[in-house]
Parts: sequence; C-alpha cells; structure tokens
Amino acid sequence: MYRFLLTPRWWGINVFVLLAIPFCVFMGSWQLSRFEERMQDHDRASAQAASNEREAAAPLAELLPVDQETSGRQATVSGRYGKQLLVPGRELDGERGFYVLTLLRTDGGKALPVVRGWLPGAADPAKAPAAPTGEVTVTGALQASEQPGENGVSAKGGLPAGQTSAISAASLVNLVPYELYDAWVTLDKADSGMKAVPASAPADSGLNLKAFQNLGYTGEWFVFAGFVVFMWFRLLRREVEFARDAELGLLPEQTTSPTQETAGTPTQ
Repeated sequence: MYRFLLTPRWWGINVFVLLAIPFCVFMGSWQLSRFEERMQDHDRASAQAASNEREAAAPLAELLPVDQETSGRQATVSGRYGKQLLVPGRELDGERGFYVLTLLRTDGGKALPVVRGWLPGAADPAKAPAAPTGEVTVTGALQASEQPGENGVSAKGGLPAGQTSAISAASLVNLVPYELYDAWVTLDKADSGMKAVPASAPADSGLNLKAFQNLGYTGEWFVFAGFVVFMWFRLLRREVEFARDAELGLLPEQTTSPTQETAGTPTQ
C-alpha cells in the first residue's frame, strides 16, 4: 500500500519536506538568537547606565568616538558658549516642549553641541535663557549623533531660522560656522530653571520594535515547519485512502490520485 512512496513524484515531495523542515527550524532558531542578543544588549545597557552614574567624568577626547560602551558616560569639556539653537517637538515627562541647544567652542577649535535643558511649550527664542559667558567647564552624559526617524527625532525640514530637528553634525553643519564633534552632551544639571534632559540608551540596545519583530519571526518560522509536516501527513493519508479504495475497486478507472490531482497529471 505504501509503494507509492517510491514513485518520482513522492521522492520529490519527501526531499522537499526533508529540506524545508530543517531550514525553517534553522531560521526560527536564528531569529530567536537575535531576540536573545537584543535582550542581553538591553540588560548590558541598563547595567551600563547604572555604572555611568557612579563613574567619575572623563575628558571628552578619551570617550570619542561614541559607541555602545561610551554612550551615556559622563564627559567633561571646557570652552566658550557660542551660537544657540532650539530643538522643537521634544517630550519630557509626558509633556511636549523643546531643547535649548548651545554650541560650546573648545580650545581645539571644534564645537560641541550641548543640551543645556528643556522647556515646555512651543519653541520660542524669547523663552530660552542666554548661555553663561566666558570660559566654562561642562559635565554631562555623552550621546551619539541623532538619526532622523529614531527615538522620536523628527525628519521634517523647513524649520524656522535658529531651529534644528536633529542633534547631529550632519544636521548642524549648515547652521553653524564651526567644525563640529560627531557627538553631543546633555547636562546633568540644567541651566537657568530648565529641566535636565536624561541620556538616551545607545541605538539598538533596548527592547524596541526590532526585538519583538525577531520574536514574531521566530514563531512564524516554527509555524511554517509545523505546516510542512501537517501537509505531508495529509497528503500521505489521502494517498493511502486512495490506494485502499483502488484495491477494493471502489474508484472509477480514470480517477487520479490526490498527489496527481495537485500536480495536474492524469493517471496512466
């Protein structure tokens, strides 16, 4: 009754099943490993954030370039404040407002974007307090340049003069006459009655949408593997029932088998 398994058609079905199941299991396992890696990154970022609060501030030059290890570290740098800009559309504690961003010109000639604090409401230069004059030393959490579209960073252009949507060298290069560091800091203690802006976690180090996409893809691949097994058993059962009915003479002479119907090939 099971001799049909030796036919070329069933050889093809069996080979497909034997290849498809391991492939689906492999892809599901890989997606699960990606989710576990993101979980570990999240745990490391949480531990790093707690460690950053305890560590003493280090000179800016020692922490560049910004990566997952140095993002959030306390950096200290000296210089003189220069041009000031506003970053609209930023939320803090569930309230919408704007950042006050001032460029700190260092002795090396480059300028470092410094978020001196946050204010509620629409971005208005009249609300933003002036930066301290003279030589200053600032300490704050080091951050990587923002990318439009992530962490609530707006990608829209056409802002009024004196405003920027993202805090990055690429966004600021045409707005200020200084050479810029590819990084920025947010002050631990905001200036002049503003609220301090907390540091953000490094990119791809949290339980974000990508992490849960990996988990969803894991389930999909294992479902695919189960579906392949289910369809193979279903075809096998139909073929056995067809063979049994044929032996009992219950089928017309020109009736085709289930797998032949699927392939569209009549029985010879």
